[in-house]
Amino acid sequence: MRNPGTAAILSFLLPGLGQMYNGRFLRGLLWMIVGGFTWIGSAGTLGWIIHIVSAICAYNYAKSHPYR
Repeated sequence: MRNPGTAAILSFLLPGLGQMYNGRFLRGLLWMIVGGFTWIGSAGTLGWIIHIVSAICAYNYAKSHPYR
């Protein structure tokens, strides 16, 4: 079973990691790339927004799809 809390924490720490935990590797890789460019492009100001949105997306997916 997927734990939504674990997915959210992983994605908050590193955008995309929670998606990979959920088994969505391509989406996780996309989040990592977007997160990296956002941190670099905005000098860190928008990076936190990507962390939060990624965590919310990972949480919602794990909650609606609890089984692997």
